[in-house]
Amino acid sequence: MDSTTSERVLSSFRSAGHDHRRCVQDALARAEQLCQARGARLTAIRRRILELVWQSHQPVLAYDLLDRLRLERARAAPPTVYRALEFLREHGLVHRIESLNAYVGCADPRREHAGQFLICDACGAVAELDDPEIGGLIEARARGAGFEPASQMVEVHGRCPRCRHGAPPAPVPAT
Repeated sequence: MDSTTSERVLSSFRSAGHDHRRCVQDALARAEQLCQARGARLTAIRRRILELVWQSHQPVLAYDLLDRLRLERARAAPPTVYRALEFLREHGLVHRIESLNAYVGCADPRREHAGQFLICDACGAVAELDDPEIGGLIEARARGAGFEPASQMVEVHGRCPRCRHGAPPAPVPAT
């Protein structure tokens, strides 16, 4: 992979040596800095939902987040989770994987970008790309068809390198 290609990979598939605890800490620190810079309030609930989303590199359903949150806060309700997810989406801290109706953490929330996601159908892992050429080509083709795009997200389903080679998924330490 050349440097241009590696710069377009925002988050790759987790490897066996991946320091997941550090990954989660970095994501939370970026979120706190970004919210502070924007004058947005990263409440304890929003922060916890973001942390739960980052617990793995797999898309997570809102109701799974609710179940996990209820282990800590018995009275947690669906609107609590959905409002937190909406805030996190508005600030680019999470992405919604439309085909799965699930959420993943954004590897680079500091700037808006058109996401391209590689989704492993075998283990559920997700990698995020940000390739301006892909986004630009889609936008150009859409405009050429007389369509005015408001946003775009590309989801590519297949098998990650580990699953293609028959290796078990990389374990994710408990956070």
